[in-house]
Amino acid sequence: MTRFELIQKLVEDYPHLCASDVERTVAAIFDEIATALSRGDRVELCGFGTLVTKKRQARQGRNPRSGDDIDVSENRSPSSGLEDHRVSV
Repeated sequence: MTRFELIQKLVEDYPHLCASDVERTVAAIFDEIATALSRGDRVELCGFGTLVTKKRQARQGRNPRSGDDIDVSENRSPSSGLEDHRVSV
């Protein structure tokens, strides 16, 4: 599901809410999650899972096009511990 699809679903399920308000609310939630992750915080969404960033050490990489060795600097990458949600049809 994309952000747009989420907004459309919420507007359909809650017709008393204005679409622009739903869009701003969804954007604010995602912005706060992104901000927390960029600070290195852990984001726990009950019933959904946990979002964290993991530190990746500096390493030697390889340019796939030329084959040259390159230095890859230390960075943080997002990771999730999503709970297993199986949908019965």
